[in-house]
Amino acid sequence: MRPDPRQAQFLTVISRDEATSRFRQHLRMAPLGRETVPLGRARGRILADDVRSTVDVPAFDRSNVDGFAVQAADTFGAMEEAPRTLAMNDEVLPTGVAPRVAVASGRATMIATGAMVPRGADAVVMVEHTEAAADGATLEVTRAVAPGDNVSYAGTDIAKGEVVLRRGQLLTSREIGVLAAIGLADVAVWRRPRVAILSTGDEIVAPGSPLRPGTIYDSNAAIVGAAVEELGGEPIQLGIVRDDDKALAEALSRALLHDVVVLSGGTSKGAGDLSYRVVAGLKDPGVVAHGVALKPGKPICLAVTSGKPVVILPGFPTSAVFTFHEFVAPVLRAFAGLPPARRETVAATLPMRVNSERGRTEYLLVGLARSDAGLVAYPMGKGSGSVTAFSYADGFITIDQHTEIVDAGTEVAVQLLGSGVEATDLVFIGSHCVGVDFLVGKLRERGVEAKTMYVGSIGGLAAVKRGECDIAGIHLMDPVTGAYNRHLMTESLTLVPGYGRMQGIVHRPGDARFAGKTAAAAVAAALADPQCVLVNRNAGSGTRVLVERLLDGKHPSGYPVQTKSHNAVAAAVSQGRADWGVAIDTVARDYALGFIPLTEERYDFVIPTARLGRAAVQVFREILADRDVRDALAALGFRP
Repeated sequence: MRPDPRQAQFLTVISRDEATSRFRQHLRMAPLGRETVPLGRARGRILADDVRSTVDVPAFDRSNVDGFAVQAADTFGAMEEAPRTLAMNDEVLPTGVAPRVAVASGRATMIATGAMVPRGADAVVMVEHTEAAADGATLEVTRAVAPGDNVSYAGTDIAKGEVVLRRGQLLTSREIGVLAAIGLADVAVWRRPRVAILSTGDEIVAPGSPLRPGTIYDSNAAIVGAAVEELGGEPIQLGIVRDDDKALAEALSRALLHDVVVLSGGTSKGAGDLSYRVVAGLKDPGVVAHGVALKPGKPICLAVTSGKPVVILPGFPTSAVFTFHEFVAPVLRAFAGLPPARRETVAATLPMRVNSERGRTEYLLVGLARSDAGLVAYPMGKGSGSVTAFSYADGFITIDQHTEIVDAGTEVAVQLLGSGVEATDLVFIGSHCVGVDFLVGKLRERGVEAKTMYVGSIGGLAAVKRGECDIAGIHLMDPVTGAYNRHLMTESLTLVPGYGRMQGIVHRPGDARFAGKTAAAAVAAALADPQCVLVNRNAGSGTRVLVERLLDGKHPSGYPVQTKSHNAVAAAVSQGRADWGVAIDTVARDYALGFIPLTEERYDFVIPTARLGRAAVQVFREILADRDVRDALAALGFRP
């Protein structure tokens, strides 16, 4: 097929609320039907009916302890120094046996935990508070009991006719225990909506297969499938469909045999984007919205045919996740019999200015940290193509379509992605380093959960000064002395020495502009060649300071392109998108790149002095001082 070089335009871009209204007016937002399943397969299902008990639980008056069934009045005044003596009945009551002998005044019957209390008895004395005669004929009671002590009366847990579980309730192990307790072997539940999931595009490769140049692994199908299960649905994975109209039309026809169809990719209406063209052929009513004023998620396409929702999610993972939860999840909840989701929000403060695009409602993923003044919301800033942003984020803020700038210090409402703000043992903010990744793993082994947010050295230093984290990782050089980090300390901050790591120029092996040259000669050769492309680092990072010193005011080709990690620099050079950059030797080794040493920088840790006594901080310092840990860091190429 010859691609059309002309970029088609979206249908009229509409608001989120208008898109939702158009979509749902053609859907029956109710469960799809009921079925009966065995109790052993009911976990995770949704009850289709109220459940009333047909029995009392317990079904009889039951002893809660091993001891003796008595009439409480016979024990009044009993003490160790003045016990009450009772005659023993010639009966022992184990569990599962109906009593034959009633307990009369002045008498007692031995009884086991869980056994049926005999007629006449109104309490049970614990065996520890008695002393039986050697011949078993009498019993001395050394502690008085009141009527009802150590007895569970019939129906006190569940009464016959009582509603024990409500329609629409999610069945977990706890609810299944209740159903078993009232004797149910089967339970009526709502049928799970069957959701057909299709990924489209020649660039998509199934996980487990080798990647070819220009291809990516299909993460969207896995994300959507797991989300469908979480919402009470049954994912039907139909695989990857290549960019072929006929093949996609056939796959869509098979998918429509199920309750819901979710496609991923091919909705932007650019050359090669086929999903929209195929879905546009649906009727009754067909496409109801294509293009919604959201960021991320503008290309979302919503359709309905014969009461079945058909949704094309954007291909970028973060866009796909947001639009799935915005438009598809509420429909699945209704189809599965779940109530609408409760959205929990918390107030937080933005620590930095955020620019937004006017005309589109923006969802901005954030990570939460606690400061002395409350919660702080750090933008994740990884873009709609990020796979990890959604899993690392604590929540998101919604920026109104008429807002262009949200200033630093603004209080925002953060909609949580989970339930509640989890208390993290330790918060790390600063410059990314694979050494930190290693140390965080060691913290987890010691039972310490750490949250990491990588905002660069300058951002980390600002965060630790504001009390927003326990530890900041920085590598900032004093331009006057060339020393690292110590010049930035104040009385309220403590510097904990970390490790040295070698920064240098990375390049592809065999590149004559760099191979075998000194750093000065390599930089001169790169600057002399207009075709030699640099991959830069982000402003605020310690490496950017080194790059600026190296360039001495010059801006070579590629200078405006800023990446946020050493790995991103190495990847750009390895893939030929750039020819050189500055990164650490550990990363250069991982990517099999050439390396010209520049300087050994110090990557150190800054801790608010007031937090040195925190248990998690002390564990971190212990780990950092551990000889085995230091040897492991050295093996990674770091110099503790």
